[in-house]
Amino acid sequence: MNKQLFTGCLVAALGGLLFGADTAVISGAEQSIKEVFHLEGFWHGFTNAIALIGTIIGAIGCGAPLDKYGRKKVLVIVAVLYIVSALGCGLSQSWLSFLVYRFMGGLGIGASSVAGPMYISEIAPPRLRGRLVALFQFNIVLGILLAYFSNYFINNWVATDAWRWMLGIQAVPSLIFFLLLYFIPESPRWLMKRHRTEDARRVLAALGNRDADGIVAEIADSLKAESSGQTEKLFTRRFSFPVMCAVLLATFNQFSGINAIMYYAPRIFSMTGLARDTALLQAVLIGLTNMVFTVIAMSVIDKFGRRTLLIAGSVGMILFLGLTARAFYYQDFGGYMVLIYLVGFIASFAFSQGAVIWVFLAEIFPNSVRAKGQALGSFTHWFWAAVMTWLFPMVAELPYGGTFAFSFFCIAMVLHLLFAVKMLPETRGKSLEELSKAVLR
Repeated sequence: MNKQLFTGCLVAALGGLLFGADTAVISGAEQSIKEVFHLEGFWHGFTNAIALIGTIIGAIGCGAPLDKYGRKKVLVIVAVLYIVSALGCGLSQSWLSFLVYRFMGGLGIGASSVAGPMYISEIAPPRLRGRLVALFQFNIVLGILLAYFSNYFINNWVATDAWRWMLGIQAVPSLIFFLLLYFIPESPRWLMKRHRTEDARRVLAALGNRDADGIVAEIADSLKAESSGQTEKLFTRRFSFPVMCAVLLATFNQFSGINAIMYYAPRIFSMTGLARDTALLQAVLIGLTNMVFTVIAMSVIDKFGRRTLLIAGSVGMILFLGLTARAFYYQDFGGYMVLIYLVGFIASFAFSQGAVIWVFLAEIFPNSVRAKGQALGSFTHWFWAAVMTWLFPMVAELPYGGTFAFSFFCIAMVLHLLFAVKMLPETRGKSLEELSKAVLR
C-alpha cells in the first residue's frame, strides 16, 4: 500500500480513537459525577447525554463547512474541540461548566464521525476502501478499550477525584492528532469540487494512483450534476433511496443498545451484583472483545461485503440480547452468564453494524451530496444515541428495567435483520462514482 495513502487514512482515523475514548470514558466517571454534582434520574441522564446532544449538532452542522473549507480543515477544528473539552472537563468546578465542555467534545465527535470516514473514502481506491474506512471504526473500538483500561487503572491508583483524570487525560492524544493533521493532503474529490483540478491530480498521483488522469475525468463526470456555484438538494426524490438506507441503518445501529451498553457497562454489571472494581474490569473485557471482532470484520469486509456482515451479525445480536433480557427477567445472575451474553452481543455488533456503518455512509451518497448525506446519517446515529443514553438510567431504575431495555434492543435487531435482507444494497468493490449511478432512483 502507498505510504502517503496509509498515512492519510491512519491520521484521519485517529479522530475515531478520540471519538471512542470520549464515548467510553464516561462509563467510569458517571457515578462520581452524579455524586459530585448531586444529580438524580433525569438530570443524571441529561449530563451523560450532553456530549451526544453535541454530536447531533456537530454531525448535522458540519456538512456546509466540509464543502466550503475542506475535509482536512474540519478535522483540525475537531482536534481543537477535543483538546479544549478534555482539559475543561477535567478542571470543571461547576455542573454548568462541565456541561459546556462535554457539549464541545460532542461537537467534535459528531463532526469527526462525518469528516473522518468521508476523507478516507475519498482518498482510498475501491479495492481497499472498505478496509480503510473500517480503520476509523477500528480506532473507535481501540479508543473504547483504552478508555476502559484507563478508567480501571486510574480508579485503582488515584485516591481523590479520579474522574477528573479519566476525562482530562484525553487531551494528550488529542494534541497528537492535531499535530499529525498537518502531514496529510486534502481530499482530491473536494479539490475537484473547488475546481482545483491540478491539485487534485497531484494528490491522486501521490496517493499511488497510476491513472490519475482517468480518475480526475471520472470524478469530473460525477460532479456534472452540480450547477455552477450551486449544490444539489438532498431531500429530493432522486436521492430518496440512499437517504432511506442511511437513516434506517443509523437508527438500527443505536436501537441495538450499543451506546447504552458502552456508556453504562459498569452500571449494568453492578445491577447483577458485582462490586465497582470488578464491574470496571469486566467492562475492559467488553472493550477487548469489541476490538478483536472489529479487526476480524475489517479483514473480511471487502471479501464478503457489507450486507453479508450485517445479516450474520443480526442473528447473533438477536440471540444474545434475548438471553440478556431473559436473565434480567428471571434475575438469573449466577456465574458469568450475563457477561457471556454481553460479550456475545458485542462480538456480533462489532462484526456487523460496528464495522459497516461508517463504511456504508461514506459510500452510499453521490459526490454532489456526500457531505450532506453523511451528515444526515451521522445526525440520525447521534440523535438516537443521545435518546438511548438519556433514557437508560431512568429505565434501569424501574422494576424489570433491564428486561424492558434488552427486550426492546432484541426486537429492534429482528427488524434490522429484515431490513438488511430485503432492502439494503451491496456496495462492495464499486467506485464511488459507480455507486452514485447504482443507488439513484
